[in-house]
Order: sequence, then C-alpha cells, then structure tokens
Amino acid sequence: MDLTVQPRIEEASTLPASFYKDPEMFSQVRERVFARSWQFIGDTDDVKVPGAVRPFTLLEGFLDEPMVVTRDMDDRLHLLSNVCTHRGMQVAEGCGNERYLRCRYHGRRFGLDGRFQHMPEFEGVCGFPSPADDLSRPAFASWEKLLFAGVAPANSFEETYGPIIDRLGWLPLNEFVYRPERARDYTVRANWALYVDNYLEGFHIPFIHASLNETLDYGNYHSELFHRCNLQLAHGKGAENTFDLPSSSPDYGKPISAYYYWIFPNTMLNFYPWGLSVNVLRPLGPDLTKVSFLPYVWKEDKLDRGAGSDLDRVEREDEAVVELVQRGVRSRFYDRGRFSPTRELGVWHFHRLLSEFLSP
Repeated sequence: MDLTVQPRIEEASTLPASFYKDPEMFSQVRERVFARSWQFIGDTDDVKVPGAVRPFTLLEGFLDEPMVVTRDMDDRLHLLSNVCTHRGMQVAEGCGNERYLRCRYHGRRFGLDGRFQHMPEFEGVCGFPSPADDLSRPAFASWEKLLFAGVAPANSFEETYGPIIDRLGWLPLNEFVYRPERARDYTVRANWALYVDNYLEGFHIPFIHASLNETLDYGNYHSELFHRCNLQLAHGKGAENTFDLPSSSPDYGKPISAYYYWIFPNTMLNFYPWGLSVNVLRPLGPDLTKVSFLPYVWKEDKLDRGAGSDLDRVEREDEAVVELVQRGVRSRFYDRGRFSPTRELGVWHFHRLLSEFLSP
C-alpha cells in the first residue's frame, strides 16, 4: 500500500481508500502508531490519597495493556504494568487503598512503587531477585491533574504536549472537575482515522453543523500545526460566550470561542469557556470505533452556551457523515482525494504523520 503524502499540501493527495478498510493495516496501526503514542488515562482525583490503587486497561479492545496507577505512602504517583513478573497474573484487580501490591496467584509482593518485595518458596533461585522482578514502568506524565501514559511513545511528553501547555498553561486545570453524568460514549461504524479526518477540518461546519455555524466566525476559523499535535482556533461572532483571556495570552483581545486541540493519533482536548471536553477514540475494528466524551467543568455558569453547547448534537451530526464516508471509501471508484490548502491543513498534517509512522 502506497502511503506517500507529499510535503506540500498543494501537491498532496490523501491516504488511499484501502487504508480505511484493510485488516492488515489496522493491525499495523496498533503497534506502529498507537503503541508509540501518548494516551489520556484520567486524573489525579482517582488516586487522591497515599495507598490509592487504580487498575485500568489502556485502550481496552485495541492495545489491551493492563496498567495500574498508584500513590505511595510518600505521596508520589506511579504508573506500573499490572502484570506480575512471575507468571503474568494481573496484580491489582480492583480500585482500593493498599500498603503494597500482592499477586493472589502465588503471593509475589511489590511496593506501591513497583519494586519487588517478597516471593514465597523461592529460596535457592540463582540471581534472584533482580531488576527484572520489579513491575515494569510504562511512560507516564501529567499536566496538572490530567494523567497520560504510553507503551513506548515515539516522542517525549514535552515534545507532544508542549505547544498546548505553552498556549493554555494559564488555565487552572486543578480546578476542573470531571462530571461523569455528562460523559458520553458513541459507537461509530467507521474507521477511527475517518473520524479524525472529519474532526481536523472546519470545512464541513457550514454544511453539517447549522447551530455551531451560527456561533462561530467561519471566516476566521483556522488551523495551526505543531510537531505531534495541531490546533483549530475558533473565533466567536461576538464577545459573548468567549474566553476571558489573560494579557499574557497570544490570543488576548480576540473573541476565542474554543481551542480544538488534536494530539496524534486519537486524542482531542476541546477547551471551552466552561472547561474541557476530552475526546478519546478507541479503534475496535477496521470499520468500528468507540468515541468517549469526558467533560471537565470549570465554570458552571458557562455550560450549554456558545461553541461548547449541545455537543451531543454535533457529535451525532459528525457520526452520520463519517459513517457515510466509510461506505463511500469501499467504492471501487474512489481511491484518493486532494486537500484544500486553506481548510484541510489539519487533515494533511495527520496523513503526513501516519505516512511517517507506517512507511518502511
């Protein structure tokens, strides 16, 4: 499969239609793209006190990597592989408060920092214990209360998220509160990358999202590209329902309605005057994707207003279009399309990154 995407958008074509439907390519994406990326895994409210333990599966149904977040007795956070170094049993099976981690299969015990502590019936084993008997420590990073993990990220967290933190570091993320009653999961009958394609351009807004188009100034809607992420900066048609920006912000004085950040390959951080909607895509098959909307509320009085209102409707409008595109790329008459240099910079950037990660 030829995944070449030209370095000038004016000369480039999209990835081939076969990318969105080939099972072998779907498998390659798992290891060569997602296993080399940073993933959002929640926040520190889940592990507030010393002894807190929270096991989870990284991108369940796709990467399926068992991990556990702990806070040790010295109040330090750790991310550990949740797989015992003896025989592969999961060490932590539920959230709770513990002084150590103990595998219930054969009794091997670890500290909350992952270090091996004790194993019964192992007297006389040569070279035991060794560092290989500690729990593995996957890549782990935080931005204030938000937590991120990776199996083997191709880039550092700073390289990946630095442009976002530099732009929006003034936001008091520790004051943002996760609101599970407002969270939503959507099952989209389409390839995960088609969903990303759709997210990364405002080109379709006047045609698909009538209510959102009434709020945004489409003429000033534009994309900014960074190394492993990009931004769609949305201006409002007036000052109402926009950010109260500090003078230190490069956007000070502008009526910004939303910062739509996409982080390669499958995470979206959508900042609105009311707070943050984290969107995480979980590929389940070549033509099946689970999309999770995870809301963090900062200013309750700004909810359900402006660009950040009625997100369910916008999602359903996007879902309907993306599913139709999935049907379209199955056509024998479609292979590649061209990019609008003014409106599809983000999609081109995404395809360039996929080409980089997947080409021999």
